[in-house]
Amino acid sequence: MAKLNVNPTRMELANLKKRLNLASRGHKLLKDKQDELMRQFIQLIRKNNELRNQVEEKLEKAMQSFAMAKSLLHENYIEELMAVPSRSVSLNIDRKNIMSVRVPQMNFHYDDHTSDAADLSYGYLNSNGELDLTFEYLIDVMPDMLELAEIEKTCQLMADEIEKTRRRVNALEYMTIPQLEETIYFIRMKLDESERSAITRLMKVKDMGQ
Repeated sequence: MAKLNVNPTRMELANLKKRLNLASRGHKLLKDKQDELMRQFIQLIRKNNELRNQVEEKLEKAMQSFAMAKSLLHENYIEELMAVPSRSVSLNIDRKNIMSVRVPQMNFHYDDHTSDAADLSYGYLNSNGELDLTFEYLIDVMPDMLELAEIEKTCQLMADEIEKTRRRVNALEYMTIPQLEETIYFIRMKLDESERSAITRLMKVKDMGQ
């Protein structure tokens, strides 16, 4: 490890000791942050995997019901049914702080109507039970899909922060701190050498005076 290009003086030595102390404290804080980020990240990944499996299972059921309904209903009827939504949906996105990482917090709201499939405005004469099931599955899966999107975005942002923190920790651990330690060792050696030289000169002067 190359040492810093500084003058080997006691003042410089004191400054480097302060920098080393600060770098060591910073390294500990960043390492603790990295460990905590990793702990929360792993928890989110597990939750993400569980929720994704639930969402995929519900969507699979919805697609199976829709395929059955589509085979029994006229295609034009289904297109007309899907053309105009029966209710509006609003999405509010706030931010929350996790270990200095600002992650999204999503809130999903229907309009004044309830979110039950029974409130969907379409005629039952040309409908069938499979189509009703399709809407029930889709309405049921919507909150889970929103939560999944929130968790996945949070995981992405936390992964970026973990990588940034890891680079800072490595820079301190493998470059900054060893460089400071090497430079401090070099200055101490130089100062000790100068001190020994000064003592030797004094002893020679003393011997010459006797």
